[in-house]
Amino acid sequence: MRRLLKCLALVALVAIPVNTASGQLPSIKKKAEEAARKKAAEDAARKAKADSTAKADSTAKADSAKAKAGPAPAGQPPAQGQPAAPANPKVWDNYDFVPGSKVIFYTDFSEDKVGNFARGLKFKAGAMDVVERDGVRMLRSTSRGEFFLPVGKKLPERFTLEIDVVPPTGSIGGYDHLAFEGGSEWDRSEKSAEVNWTAEGMLLMGGGQNAGSSTVKFPETVAAQNLKQVVHVRVLMDGAYFKAYNNERRIYNIPELGFKRDSVIRFLLKGGEESNQATYIAMIRVAESEVDVLYDALAAKGRWSTQGILFATGKADLQPESTPVLKEIASTLTKYPDLKILIEGHTDNAGQPAANLTLSDARAAAVKAALTSQYGIDGARVTTKGFGDTKPSVPNTSATNRAQNRRVEIVKQ
Repeated sequence: MRRLLKCLALVALVAIPVNTASGQLPSIKKKAEEAARKKAAEDAARKAKADSTAKADSTAKADSAKAKAGPAPAGQPPAQGQPAAPANPKVWDNYDFVPGSKVIFYTDFSEDKVGNFARGLKFKAGAMDVVERDGVRMLRSTSRGEFFLPVGKKLPERFTLEIDVVPPTGSIGGYDHLAFEGGSEWDRSEKSAEVNWTAEGMLLMGGGQNAGSSTVKFPETVAAQNLKQVVHVRVLMDGAYFKAYNNERRIYNIPELGFKRDSVIRFLLKGGEESNQATYIAMIRVAESEVDVLYDALAAKGRWSTQGILFATGKADLQPESTPVLKEIASTLTKYPDLKILIEGHTDNAGQPAANLTLSDARAAAVKAALTSQYGIDGARVTTKGFGDTKPSVPNTSATNRAQNRRVEIVKQ
């Protein structure tokens, strides 16, 4: 009898509709999920800060000696009690990409509706839609798709373009899984280069280059790795100077290349209908590069802002792509031994303010830890502070503005 009553009670519980008139069950569930997410974010940020601070503290005693002696020679093991350098740092020796600091355009498709075309872009042709792939929203192409990226004004002389792309693992033919060119028409003239990328290599058409002589085929190991991850395609334009990168590798270093400055950039994103033939874009960022040298900016304005120090999402783990900016900060501190700085961490307003504050504090501490442990900077010359979303440089009213607010600032003390 007791067992029968338990069964009846279970049936009654299952029979309760999820969407009750009062909405209490969904509300409770939603609140519980929000609380869990908040706690997880705060715990992760707190742990990251503790790890970064502990790393900095563990090297504090050796900082002064290291500053006098200089960094350890290549291949020499770190001194006892000091953290080892990141695995295979030589890979990044040739990586000199520094993203522009004034964001002109940004999208990671997180604000777009699944099934629709990305609203921040202008559709031209093809079969493209926003999908959720492994929990991340991306723009997918299952045909020859074309769209315009509206910059809003003529591209500046100094700018960077960053694209995160997932190539098809199945064959679709051709050399242009991804292609882009300044302007609304495919020109490929002497003054207008089209940049083409696939998982296997890159080539340029126009701008003083031709497909035959400009083709760069990636090593087989690089091509194979490209098929297993989101690939970071990066372009840096400084006047006529052109550089392009595939992840940590610099592919082109061309002193003179014609790239049309226009208010739009035309994109080609080519995929196929089979599940392994689609091509995806996960992020696009265009930013103007400022001419400020770190020390000159500190002398003139007292502070210098950068989006070139990168972290793992929701964490204080420095990404290897931060290397060029960290080197610049370290070399400036080495050149000017009386200079002391404050490292400020800033976030956008996504997420909980308390978690953002804790995370930004941990990230600032992580930058200090890298400067002391990897570059021999005296920790007494560097202080850190996180401000979370309390000091936005621009209003957090768009994806572009929020990207501008995610930054690290160096302040002269």
